[in-house]
Amino acid sequence: MSKVVQCELCPNGCVMENGERSKCRARMNKDGKLYSLVYGKPCAVHVDPIEKKPFFHFLPGTTAFSIATAGCVLSCKFCQNWQISQAKPEDTDTYDLPPEKVVNNAIRYQCKSVTYTYTEPTVFYEYMYDTAIIAKEKKIKNTMHSCGYIREKPLRTLCRYMDAADIDLKGFSEDFYERICNGRLRPVLDSLVTLKQEGVWLEITNLVIPTLNDNMKMIKEMCIWIVKNLGSDIPVHFSRFHPYYKLTNLPPTPVETLTSARNTAMEAGIKFVYIGNIRHEAENTFCPKCRKLLIERIGYFVKQNYLSNGKCKHCNTIIPGVWS
Repeated sequence: MSKVVQCELCPNGCVMENGERSKCRARMNKDGKLYSLVYGKPCAVHVDPIEKKPFFHFLPGTTAFSIATAGCVLSCKFCQNWQISQAKPEDTDTYDLPPEKVVNNAIRYQCKSVTYTYTEPTVFYEYMYDTAIIAKEKKIKNTMHSCGYIREKPLRTLCRYMDAADIDLKGFSEDFYERICNGRLRPVLDSLVTLKQEGVWLEITNLVIPTLNDNMKMIKEMCIWIVKNLGSDIPVHFSRFHPYYKLTNLPPTPVETLTSARNTAMEAGIKFVYIGNIRHEAENTFCPKCRKLLIERIGYFVKQNYLSNGKCKHCNTIIPGVWS
């Protein structure tokens, strides 16, 4: 009897002989059964502002109990957390934190949500899923920051307990995903559509990297796709690149490029477009109708919030998001 197994969690579809690991390094074939090597063993545990994820239209001003394990389904050359995302679980310092303890800690530290983040939550899917069930029972929200590289069936199952997702749409060409991320674009687009269909609050982050994905024609095509397939209310965050990991030869993203990307997105019809990883007026939320300031931010912190029951207090326009 063959002991070969195939993982059906992400599009990599790893086929493993007995004793072999998946591409993400977090799963192993042991005598014909697939095991998670990271369940209940996060290597990163923090209490963060929800704005750090970044979520700008989801419980602003609250904190999130944030966890991650080692491993990732992609291998992006610009990864900011490569020390853990590209590591084996045994090569990281881990905590003994089963799902019940995660939720209890979230309550203890008065966090309104648990966020699965830093690396790629898909690699610790079972851990995330079991934690999310308990969190939902305890009235704690579940959020994730993900690359969206997951198959439809496990994603739809997870969506029953997931309240919000910020997805890294890293570029808008198959060539970029293949050369820079060692993955494919199409599965990410499919995940975005699935999240929207399932009613999960959705935000998108695009790290703008000089010479690689900063072409305004590509950004325009991406934004047109977002409006057509997800709607104009989806917040989009253009983040400034800083030299990391295997791309230390590139400069930080010029502010002018980020401004051009934001203008391009707004011209395409996206109503809420932000600039991140740098102090900028575009950290703030403005009413799309009257253009008045609604939420003033300084970095990850909310200075002023002029929303009233999810509406602009100046003109009463409904602002899409999860506000309470």
